[in-house]
Amino acid sequence: MNESPDYILFAQHGWADTNEGISQLAVALASPKAEVICPNLGWLKTWLRIKDLIEIVEQNNQEILLKYPDTPWRIIGHSMGGLIWLEVLNQHPEWWSKVESLVLIASPVGGSDLARMIDPLQIGLGIAKDLGKNRRWMAEKIAKVIPTLSIAGNINYGSDGTIPVESTKFSWGHCICLDRLSHVQLKNDPQLVEVIQSFWQKSPTPVELQENFTTKLINRLHLIPGMTDAHQRDFEKAKIYMLFENRVSIRLWQTPMNVLYLFLANHREECLYSGLVGWVHAEELKKALEEIHQDYYEFVIHGLE
Repeated sequence: MNESPDYILFAQHGWADTNEGISQLAVALASPKAEVICPNLGWLKTWLRIKDLIEIVEQNNQEILLKYPDTPWRIIGHSMGGLIWLEVLNQHPEWWSKVESLVLIASPVGGSDLARMIDPLQIGLGIAKDLGKNRRWMAEKIAKVIPTLSIAGNINYGSDGTIPVESTKFSWGHCICLDRLSHVQLKNDPQLVEVIQSFWQKSPTPVELQENFTTKLINRLHLIPGMTDAHQRDFEKAKIYMLFENRVSIRLWQTPMNVLYLFLANHREECLYSGLVGWVHAEELKKALEEIHQDYYEFVIHGLE
């Protein structure tokens, strides 16, 4: 008969990677009596389709469940590894009661902007279509039930060099940004151990939604077809497109390749949200901004004249 461990720690690596880095983090995190599971999906396989990777992780979980049916789970996933776990948990809500915590590290929950640029029509160019998918709704549904932490890095105007901070954010989850840590460093940097163990100890409840004027606008921007969370490095290039009486502004900047960047700024001209759409969705963006102008017309002091 197997002696049951304190908990099962699942640690999943991401795209163009193996389990070496994430395994080091998992071992540093785990208690002496924890069972650490770090599946190696294969570097080449991570370039193909996420569906096959999900099935590998799912099958592995089934085997662990048979071996330790009553042992709680803790989950960490780096980058695409976090997305894989969102998909697995979404498909298996019967497992949620077993999960003590879910930690997503540098995971593009809102969709990867680089992937959207590689596959703007989402026709399925390798893994790009899967990485560009918006799973924010999935993360929010899970975070309402499972204590969830999203960790981002910031080395370059709201980006870890690969994933924008914006794409790691979602309602109901606890979100933290670690400055001066790149996407690669976020696999196993020592800072992560303290942050994650602190979260485990607190096991906080879901973050209460604080709805206000700017969060309402951001939620509407998220719904624009093709809207992809982006970095903030081009914020200074954008021009005010719509200004509200509370000095909140929507700003636009178009690249030479006809990519439209949208920024939402507060009265101190600090960027609160950044996103982009390609030329394919330019008309949808224009229509959505017209609807925002119409719905908030009484608060607009400049825009669309």
